[in-house]
Amino acid sequence: MELIASVGRGPLALDSAIFIYFIEQHPRYVSVLRPLFKKIDHGDVLAVTSALTLLETLVVPYRAGDRDLAARYETILTRGQGLTLAPIDQPILRLAAEIRAATSVRTADALQLATALATKCRAFLTNDRRLPVLPGLTVLQLESFA
Repeated sequence: MELIASVGRGPLALDSAIFIYFIEQHPRYVSVLRPLFKKIDHGDVLAVTSALTLLETLVVPYRAGDRDLAARYETILTRGQGLTLAPIDQPILRLAAEIRAATSVRTADALQLATALATKCRAFLTNDRRLPVLPGLTVLQLESFA
């Protein structure tokens, strides 16, 4: 089954790595992600990511002094059509703490998953195989579509 068909109805949450693979044109994943981002840009697929994604995607470009790449990430994440950059507020933090307490997942992953649940996403696209199964959220592994 192709990725877009697997997304189903409802918003799709995207992990930070998904943006890195797409923006930096990862040879294994860009051909799978290009149609998805086109659908997001046209409003055919609603996408959500945590504000944490902005932090995670900017570290390497800043470390390398690549301000142009950092600007591309920031533009896509803050002004992208069909994409919501969800703030990390108290309810998200509380839900992330509950997820960590129940599953022992890392803080960053708990924040991403809490954001997905809080924004009513039905699926979360990642490449992280360590994520727990949570009720009401299907975890989609990008690798399985490559």
